[in-house]
Amino acid sequence: MVLPSGKAIEVVYYQSLPDGRVDHEQLGVCPDCHGELVQPVDWEEHDANSWKIDLRCPNCDWTGNGIWDEQVVEAFDEVLDRGTQTLLRDLRRLARANMEEEIERFAAALDAGNILPEDF
Repeated sequence: MVLPSGKAIEVVYYQSLPDGRVDHEQLGVCPDCHGELVQPVDWEEHDANSWKIDLRCPNCDWTGNGIWDEQVVEAFDEVLDRGTQTLLRDLRRLARANMEEEIERFAAALDAGNILPEDF
C-alpha cells in the first residue's frame, strides 16, 4: 500500500492456526527477513475486542499493520515483556563489565603513580 506521502507500507495478514487462533509469536517475526525483533510502533483500540497495531522490524526496516483480537495482543505483550527483561538483564551485565574495566584501569593508574591529587 502506498500512502499519500509516497511512503510504501506492507499490510500483513497472519495465517490462523487450525483452531482459528493466530499465533502471537508470529507478530514478533518479520515476514521479510525472518528476524525476531518486530515491535509495535503504534496501536489503537479497533473495537471492544481488538487492536490495530503498526509493526516495524529494526533489522530490515519492514513495516506493516493489522488488527488482532485482545487475546493475541495480550500474549504478544507478554512476549514483548520477556524481551524487555532480557534487554535489561544484558544492559546491566554490560554496564557492570564496563565499570569493572574502568575500575581496573583506574587502579592500575593509581598503582603506577599516574594519578596525582591535583588531578581532582
